Amino acid sequence: MASFTHLVLFCTLLITTAVAETPSFRPKALLLPVTKDSSTKQYLTQINQRTPLVPVKLTIDLGGGFLWVDCEKGYVSSTYKPARCRSAQCHLAGSKSCGECFDGPKPGCNNNTCGLFPYNPFIRTSTSGELAQDFISIQSTNGSNPSKVVSIPNVIFTCGSTFLLEGLASSVTGIAGLGRKKIALPSQFAAAFSFKRKFALCLSSNGVVFFGDGPYIMLPNKDVSQNLIYTPLILNPVSTAGASFEGEPSADYFIGVKGIKINGKDVKLNTSLLSIAKDGTGGTKISTVQPYTSLETSIYKAVIGAFGKAVANVPRVNAVAPFELCFNSSSFGSTRVGPGVPQIDLVLPNNKLWTIFGANSMVQVSDNVLCLGFVDGGPLHFVDWGIPFTPTAIVIGGHQIEDNLLQFDLASSTLGFSSSLLFRQTTCSNFNFTSIA
Repeated sequence: MASFTHLVLFCTLLITTAVAETPSFRPKALLLPVTKDSSTKQYLTQINQRTPLVPVKLTIDLGGGFLWVDCEKGYVSSTYKPARCRSAQCHLAGSKSCGECFDGPKPGCNNNTCGLFPYNPFIRTSTSGELAQDFISIQSTNGSNPSKVVSIPNVIFTCGSTFLLEGLASSVTGIAGLGRKKIALPSQFAAAFSFKRKFALCLSSNGVVFFGDGPYIMLPNKDVSQNLIYTPLILNPVSTAGASFEGEPSADYFIGVKGIKINGKDVKLNTSLLSIAKDGTGGTKISTVQPYTSLETSIYKAVIGAFGKAVANVPRVNAVAPFELCFNSSSFGSTRVGPGVPQIDLVLPNNKLWTIFGANSMVQVSDNVLCLGFVDGGPLHFVDWGIPFTPTAIVIGGHQIEDNLLQFDLASSTLGFSSSLLFRQTTCSNFNFTSIA
């Protein structure tokens, strides 16, 4: 698999050859390559934005409401258009603010413009930012390979401030929001090319995001969009972002987890926490921001206790932060889906199961030590500004969804999930970026 740098160079070189040649080409799907930053555990991608085109490195936020980039430092583009107050763009974005800026005009600072609240979930900080539009180019795909690069002239985004980049991976200058908003990237891309309002996430050390319907084909010629299990997506009516307008729902993707099983046995939980309360607390969401699944404290203790009981005969070793339950690696055998440990099932409506096998439940923290990769999320709180900020009972984190295909159908509000692709003898690193359709 090519490195992220090679993929970036590959995509950038294609821009000069494909955009001008294919003005009438209408893709059925688009794609972005994804890499995992080893130091921050953030999932990164790159788009090409502005005129002339500039590569913009971004951190992916599955629950982010929109694309935002730093406009304070070096944003230059002849096609930048601020969104004027009461414009169609402001209405689509759901903005209820209208302001002036006296240091402009320049990107991020213009008079009579509406704004949103760019949010950095890693430092839980929001600020106000100007809503705008600019040119983006992106790779299309036939599901098997990259195809022609296509251009979208007026993609709506928000200008962020340089200080909001704190805590993001090196060279990242913004966040790619894939959440449940009309101006999040999945909805904008679908609208631009009139394809289905679906996108799929396949994360690994090198992964991919598909925008549009399948097939999603991984080497060796396996369509991983087949045989998905489907469950409803639930709308949380209360925003879970750092700042929002009154009455704004959450952009995060929630699912209806009803319980947890370990080795087929029910874990005794306070199941009232698994429902979303009137104030927006509780429930289960999927996140690319959390590196590991976090559980509300009472749920965490129950899961740790049940897992420990299921492996009572296996000697433990000292805990390695942030994990509590750790073992000598040699204590477990190896299987196609990772270490041979008890499987963990998330129980969904109609008794469907999202099964988490060893590759996703355990974390290799050193050559000899494996730990159960779940963390204590603390008790539930919901504070708009400040810490603690733990509104969700279960946050399914990045490690638990790696090498699983997740397809989000925005039109039908449905999640399709594959469970571990290792069972199908492929991974999310196996998309063929090296040849062009």
